[in-house]
Amino acid sequence: MTTNRKKILLPNNLARAGWDQLQGRDDIEAVSFSNTIKPEELRAALGDAVGIALSATPFTAAELDAAPKLEVVARVGVGYDAVEVPALTRRRVPLFVSGTANSVSVAEKAMFLMLTLAKRGAMMDALVREGRWWDKFKDVPVDLWQKTVLVVGFGRIGTRTAKRCLGMEMKVVVYDPYVSADAIRAAGCEPASDLDAALARADFVTIHCPKTKETVGLINAARLQRMKPTAILVNTARGGIVDEPALEAALKTGQIAGAGIDVFAKEPAAVDHPLLKLPNVVVAPHVAGVTVESRDRMAITTVQNILSMLDGKPIRENVINKEVLD
Repeated sequence: MTTNRKKILLPNNLARAGWDQLQGRDDIEAVSFSNTIKPEELRAALGDAVGIALSATPFTAAELDAAPKLEVVARVGVGYDAVEVPALTRRRVPLFVSGTANSVSVAEKAMFLMLTLAKRGAMMDALVREGRWWDKFKDVPVDLWQKTVLVVGFGRIGTRTAKRCLGMEMKVVVYDPYVSADAIRAAGCEPASDLDAALARADFVTIHCPKTKETVGLINAARLQRMKPTAILVNTARGGIVDEPALEAALKTGQIAGAGIDVFAKEPAAVDHPLLKLPNVVVAPHVAGVTVESRDRMAITTVQNILSMLDGKPIRENVINKEVLD
């Protein structure tokens, strides 16, 4: 590497479209690293790096200490609970996320899980394959039409999920203490200031808030008890926001009717995880934001985020700790 080239680290699962953004950038040396790299190996690679993009790889103060030249960190996605943001902020290193690149994909996945559970998708498929055609009347599907859906979190993904629910002619109630009631009403939705009261009204609940100290365990046993026995819960946000043992108990006892889970407190989820044994649960391997199209969008945005910082023109709207830019 020549002395005038800047080294950035990109995960090996970054879509080709991201790498293509570096064409013509002779001032940049992009080095691939494994998405499952060991911490000590990552720290060694960070020694002369000015930027890094993270997929599932955690990034803590220890990694930052190993990177004296680091100027920018970017997440391939929008969640950043595996990144120690306060450490970055102390060093005035911005953390970028990929904006709206995967928000449509996650919103579609949330709708898919709601529809799959409401229409008994897995069960109906099994009935035909197993020759149990007339068992179809034992657990009849339900409509989304005119049902009340509670959207928890009204950011990039929550707003798009709400639009899709409105398109299904649902009544959309939104709980987000950081978004004004006027903004929620302007989107055609009803604001809710009391999460407990909103849960009691909802036929469907879909989680779209970030995982923070405030939201860990947000949907706990007490709140599951408030929900209707016909209600369906969907989580495409982060594992840990929903208390998994409490959810298992609620599903087993009929406290709620079903759950669609894309994210788990510990990932990958163990094959003997209790939730995987329940017939009223549909699961996915933390893949809501990953589609053919979104992978390209996230890769492009991630590399553009890094380059914007190195070029002195940071894309501010994609920065989590904006104070480091001031």
